[in-house]
Amino acid sequence: MAEENNTAPLPDQFFLYIGAYTEGEEEGIYVYEFDATNGELKYLSTAKGVVNPSYLAIHPKKNLLIAVNEVGDYEGKKSGSVSSFAINPNGSLRPLNKVASGGADPCYVSIDKSAGWALVANYSGGNISIFPIAKDGTLKPYSDLKQHHGSENVNDRQSKPHAHALVLSPKGDFALAVDLGIDKVKSYKIDKNNGKLNNIEASDLKLAQGAGPRHLAFHPNKKLAFVISELNSTITSCTYDAKSGKLSSVMTVNALPEDFSGESYCADIHVSPDGKFLYGSNRGHNSIVIYKIDQKTGELTYVEHHSVNGDWPRNFTIDPTGRFLLVANQKSNNVVVFKLDAETGKLRANGVEIEISKPVCLKMLQIK
Repeated sequence: MAEENNTAPLPDQFFLYIGAYTEGEEEGIYVYEFDATNGELKYLSTAKGVVNPSYLAIHPKKNLLIAVNEVGDYEGKKSGSVSSFAINPNGSLRPLNKVASGGADPCYVSIDKSAGWALVANYSGGNISIFPIAKDGTLKPYSDLKQHHGSENVNDRQSKPHAHALVLSPKGDFALAVDLGIDKVKSYKIDKNNGKLNNIEASDLKLAQGAGPRHLAFHPNKKLAFVISELNSTITSCTYDAKSGKLSSVMTVNALPEDFSGESYCADIHVSPDGKFLYGSNRGHNSIVIYKIDQKTGELTYVEHHSVNGDWPRNFTIDPTGRFLLVANQKSNNVVVFKLDAETGKLRANGVEIEISKPVCLKMLQIK
């Protein structure tokens, strides 16, 4: 009798990695098991001693997790750091190494498809950096660092550049740097032979003055992308040209209800796996805004706002099956699970909620 094959992935079972701020005695990266058949969460382990892992990136084939350490000083310099971890079969994390990020307060990291490079956005440094990844998963010192320049002076958040995201293009040949301080998405061609980032200035996207672009999400069709702006609470739909790395604006919509007059700041943005709906988070209004996507033109049609059942939804994720949306509420210290209706795009709480101190990033990995 043949031995049972235990290598096939479990299609509905995922590890959920939760990055959190660690002021005080909190611990860092939490590992849960997520069941996409019912939305249940089960605690597994914690990676201790990780300082402010405010953003995470995972490479599934290499079982590799990289976290930024959002601090302003590292080894006596105005820099944050970046930490690399091996992912064990049980989902737990094994520290590999840590290197300087090249700028203060790194807040975003991406890993390219080959797992040869990690790319980091340094918020307070106003710059971006690229790191070679060794075959054993350790990070080498950055091979290039690009400093952004300029300001908008619309408010105190735009007196200098603030790189807030560095998102790889669908083919992985461009890196799009979303800079809140200068109202731009800067397009960089990646030279993977030499580990260099080359700005294609003609492909940069300029947003409205004072917009404060924060995050970017590509559509599954690879022809559309969406930029969420923190300061003016808008979402800009764009077409994407794969040859030039250029985004071109289609339309801009409000992320907040028209009758809302309080203080609120957008944070994260994601597209449903089927490409039908767009989701953005509002910190202050404490909601997820939902738009239906015209997948040919990129035009957006409003669906609804849904409460996040918490305070300050900094980050959220949609599980790969498209059945659930999970929100990390930073100020109310909870992660809430919502059922996602594939036909309407609407959300409803399924009753699952866990308590985590200052959660700010959610990433999933299919259990093998």
